Amino acid sequence: MKKIIDSPAAPEAIGPYSHATGFDQLIFTSGQLPVDRATGAVAEGGITGQSIQSLENLKHVIEAGGGTIDTVLKTTCYLADINDFAAFNAVYADIFQSDCPARSCFAVKDLPLGVLVEVEAIAHKA
Repeated sequence: MKKIIDSPAAPEAIGPYSHATGFDQLIFTSGQLPVDRATGAVAEGGITGQSIQSLENLKHVIEAGGGTIDTVLKTTCYLADINDFAAFNAVYADIFQSDCPARSCFAVKDLPLGVLVEVEAIAHKA
């Protein structure tokens, strides 16, 4: 049965969606934007600062579903500018240091709130 997952540490959804849903042992996250829950503001620091915040929000959501960053099976990453790929990759490599999940990374025309990055994942419970 589907379970709605909400993380009090991640920013509130800006539309009609959940932070994540769970089914059996799987966690499916919504895309996490680089918004600071405490301030409601987009993270400063360009692609590096925004990547850190998006991945931190992703971690909070996965943990709320009973997983960890080490249980991530697949990520999908959206960049507003493919020229930010190397800088995003540097931050991503700090989070996923070994046994990296499968990943797709796309440059897209626009992202909500004019942000530079959005990341979603599929994980399993720890």
